[in-house]
Amino acid sequence: MLLKEKVEAALEKVRPSLRADGGNVELLEVTDEGIVKVKLTGGCGGWPMYQMTLKMGIERLVKEEVPEVKEIIAE
Repeated sequence: MLLKEKVEAALEKVRPSLRADGGNVELLEVTDEGIVKVKLTGGCGGWPMYQMTLKMGIERLVKEEVPEVKEIIAE
């Protein structure tokens, strides 16, 4: 399985929680260095606490599922 596919599978696990709050996450890019670029959409995109959601929620889960990931950045 490719790194991008692994990341997408991990994001599928976090999406139900985001959708429950009116948001979602879109995978934009996965670099060879393990940097994942995402876009938070819906309620998450304009939410003041989105950075905490990104780092403490999404990034933590994805790193657990896909250890090759070094960081997740929101575009």
